[in-house]
Amino acid sequence: MRLLRVGPRGSEKPAALDSNRKIRDLSSIINDVDGVALAPDSLAILAATDLTSLPELDAKSRIGACVAKPGKVICIGLNYSDHAAEAGMDLPTEPVVFMKATSAVCGPNDSIEIPRTSEKCDWEVELGVVIGSRAKYISEDEVDSVIAGYCTGNDLSERAFQLERLGTWDKGKSHDSFAPLGPYLVTKDEIPDPQNLKLWTRINGETLQNGNTSTMVFNVRQIVAYLSNFMTLEPGDVILTGTPPGVGMGQKPPSYLKAGDRVEIGIEGLGEQDQTCIQA
Repeated sequence: MRLLRVGPRGSEKPAALDSNRKIRDLSSIINDVDGVALAPDSLAILAATDLTSLPELDAKSRIGACVAKPGKVICIGLNYSDHAAEAGMDLPTEPVVFMKATSAVCGPNDSIEIPRTSEKCDWEVELGVVIGSRAKYISEDEVDSVIAGYCTGNDLSERAFQLERLGTWDKGKSHDSFAPLGPYLVTKDEIPDPQNLKLWTRINGETLQNGNTSTMVFNVRQIVAYLSNFMTLEPGDVILTGTPPGVGMGQKPPSYLKAGDRVEIGIEGLGEQDQTCIQA
């Protein structure tokens, strides 16, 4: 099942794609694609629904973030060995964890804002894991039971803010528009192996990232179980699991986003995003 949210920012309707890829309005069944709707019982009701019986929404409508108001956006850094190498950083011995402000969340095709005083705005295609059940101190064997599904994410970063200023990474990761999610939340039954998905980035038509989740240092099960030891994961939380090589910082010479640039990212089975950069 592919869940999405369509409509103007702040007024999105919950929806799903039917077998003919028509967008069907779920408003009569759920209020939004949020933590409540992503609980196992709710997803079972949606899975049993005849989507063709529901009203069709305009295919040209804006697509919002595939999860409404996530409580947390948790990110894993340096989780592909070749990306750590291009960044000139040692391979981590346990997951590198940081957070994005939830105000950074936006739709998959919304404009990317280049922050004021930005020098090094960068792209990072990432597999997003969406939590469907509360998780605290769980084992790797229990992880599948708490995942609702997966999505395409872009962990946009301002490298100068992130790495050259005092403090943690968060301020380089949290500008408005720095967490596009979607277009779809694809339920886990349609993604039997999240560790074998192609993911890519094109900047102004040139493919610069071309990786596979099979090369993660820490896999999805390891990441979710690990995080559950330090914080309670709640339904609707989103985990971005790291990026393969090919980011702007790793180009020779480094290359960063500027107003007018086009950013296209995608993950096999999870859909593509298409963004234009604008000045904040």
